[in-house]
Amino acid sequence: MIELIKNEIKGTEAVKQLRIKKLKSGHPFMINSNDIGTDHCYLEFPDGTIKLAKIESSARDYYIIRDLTPAEAEKLRKRFDFAH
Repeated sequence: MIELIKNEIKGTEAVKQLRIKKLKSGHPFMINSNDIGTDHCYLEFPDGTIKLAKIESSARDYYIIRDLTPAEAEKLRKRFDFAH
């Protein structure tokens, strides 16, 4: 059980580091969440905006559904423990 917790912590830290790396390099970071369905995701952009997107797996692409408000974006960051 302790090993499982240690691996979970390592995985969480790896995701946080990947997020920072992607944003610093000018690329969006994809945030998947069970509460929006398997064909949707959030995209966080280097400018701090977060958008809800629908994934088109057949086209290997996505399209933006809407921009989150600043308050929604902050709430999402807090939920995933991502510093802005």
